[in-house]
Amino acid sequence: MESLPTQLDGLLHLAPDVHRDDRGFFLETFRGDKLASFGVREAFVQDNQSRSGRGTLRGMHFAVGVGQGKLVRAARGSVLDVVVDIRRSSPTFGRHEAFELDDVNHHQLWVPVGFAHGFLVVSEVADVCYRVTAYYDPGLERGIAWDDPDIGIAWPDPHPRLSERDRSLPTLESIRSELPGW
Repeated sequence: MESLPTQLDGLLHLAPDVHRDDRGFFLETFRGDKLASFGVREAFVQDNQSRSGRGTLRGMHFAVGVGQGKLVRAARGSVLDVVVDIRRSSPTFGRHEAFELDDVNHHQLWVPVGFAHGFLVVSEVADVCYRVTAYYDPGLERGIAWDDPDIGIAWPDPHPRLSERDRSLPTLESIRSELPGW
């Protein structure tokens, strides 16, 4: 596994070794000692998977309290995966970075606490898997608007399918004072 460069401090863009032959492929999707060598020493407590159709946007989500780190990959299909730095004291507060995650290159993204996360499905269907560092708690779930003009994410689909919740999320600036001091 190799760690590729990122613009936002704390993110890891991971490229696993994929062993291919005429039968298909094999790769390690999680290896604790390798992640630790990249500085990820958090314990993972839950695995999640979502399946979504083309044009579905899930995000931009984060958890308050202790937060929730996520190791994200697309097990099927292709997504544009986006993270936003929401650490109030960070010099890159409000900046975002986007990555293509798909079932061809098998890249993964480590999204530490202090980042909002979301993705847009760009294939017909996508299965996205998340390994997380804190249990899901709906009382701690928060989000910011996917189309926040101050963040300026250039989503390839300007009219995505959204949940009612995601459609009504606030801007980052409107909740800035409420963010934890991660």
